[in-house]
Amino acid sequence: MGYLFLAVSLFAGATKGFCGKTISNDVKTLRGTSYINLLRMTLCIVIGFFVVAAENIRGLNVDMTSLLIALLSGLSTALFVLSWIFSVRNGAYVMLDVFLMLGVGVTLALCKIFFNDSIALKQYIGLAMLLVAACILCSYSSTIKSRFTVKSFALLIGCGIANGLTDFSQKAYVHLTPDGSVGVFNFYTYIFAALTLLLFFLVSGKIENAPNDGKTKKAMLAVAIMSVCLFANSYFKTLAAKFIAPAILYPLSTGAALILSVLMSVLFFKEKATPKCIIGVVLAFAALIIMNC
Repeated sequence: MGYLFLAVSLFAGATKGFCGKTISNDVKTLRGTSYINLLRMTLCIVIGFFVVAAENIRGLNVDMTSLLIALLSGLSTALFVLSWIFSVRNGAYVMLDVFLMLGVGVTLALCKIFFNDSIALKQYIGLAMLLVAACILCSYSSTIKSRFTVKSFALLIGCGIANGLTDFSQKAYVHLTPDGSVGVFNFYTYIFAALTLLLFFLVSGKIENAPNDGKTKKAMLAVAIMSVCLFANSYFKTLAAKFIAPAILYPLSTGAALILSVLMSVLFFKEKATPKCIIGVVLAFAALIIMNC
């Protein structure tokens, strides 16, 4: 069942990434990016409310532990979406998932420290293979895009760390509140994320001029789709965390997302599939097999 939840999460994540890439050039400033993502989080809050209402509206009364974990999840989610959209505009699409491998290390380290989750030898081997695949794909990406600046590199590092903290918060929630509602957790996550983005929006400069009506409608449609997919991605990955050990779940999730990103970049964003690209994908796929055999 956990793998089914993960598959739904991966599909939602890939769809979200595609929509994010298509609108990444429509926002140029921190204020504009905060505004677009604030709309996303608001829609996620609405979706979360209906999910909670369908389960049990009284479930909104949660303890302080759940709120604190949701706060961590909300803050890291807000930082992730901001750094993600700036990063995807500055570099090759596949490069994002390469740096998200950093987040896997953050998640596994925190799970080991706080919950003493074990990591088998095959998971270490698979993770090492994924890191090698990521390095190969990093080299591939540098051949189709300009060199990194310090700013773009910092954004990618921040994106990976934020994603790792978001994944850790999901595992922390199911570990510390095994009977807690995933819908409630996501509802509060997006409330805290929206409040964080609202703060960024208020303290940043004036919003840029709105694009023409056609682009605005296209962006709003993409934002609506991304909101549904963002909620589904987080919701089903949190459900998967109840069934799959973190040493398998998060490398598998990130590795599969890496493969999907490469395929998407080649098929939809016309990034050329070089031998390095193919070797990187094959190595990542082999790593996933080893980790789950």
